[in-house]
Amino acid sequence: MSIDINNESGRPFDEGTVLDIARYALARMRIHPLAELSVVAVDTDAMEQLHLQWMDLPGPTDVMSFPMDELRPPVRDEDEPPQGLLGDVVLCPDVAEKQGAEASTRHSMDEELQLLTVHGVLHLLGYDHEEPAERTEMFGLQSAIVDGWRAERGLDGPSPAPTLTS
Repeated sequence: MSIDINNESGRPFDEGTVLDIARYALARMRIHPLAELSVVAVDTDAMEQLHLQWMDLPGPTDVMSFPMDELRPPVRDEDEPPQGLLGDVVLCPDVAEKQGAEASTRHSMDEELQLLTVHGVLHLLGYDHEEPAERTEMFGLQSAIVDGWRAERGLDGPSPAPTLTS
């Protein structure tokens, strides 16, 4: 998979871990190994501008996704995974840090960014959480991916509880 990470936020974070969990999520969802993804980290001002421009909502948010080729996971195991441009996941480390600190399962900015990366990837793949059934499916899948990734790397405990504002 071709995954580009661009940190425009001015905040250091574990880019290698974000890259690793994005790769894991795409592999788990059976996306073609030649699919392309871009992850961009921005500051709160840039995120607020994107949030207002694309969602018509004030204030910065934690993660936004901008799909390109509208790739979807294969329905059956024997189906060929789709190939193409997934799109962009935009993260805001400042919001992630705040959410992690305020979560019931207090966790680090990097742990929140891991969760948000998976959340953004799932949005690129067509998952949403507007309706209760969609929310149950998406957040269940998100937890399974993050928990699986953490378990494979020998990290203790379950993934952080979702604290998403988007």
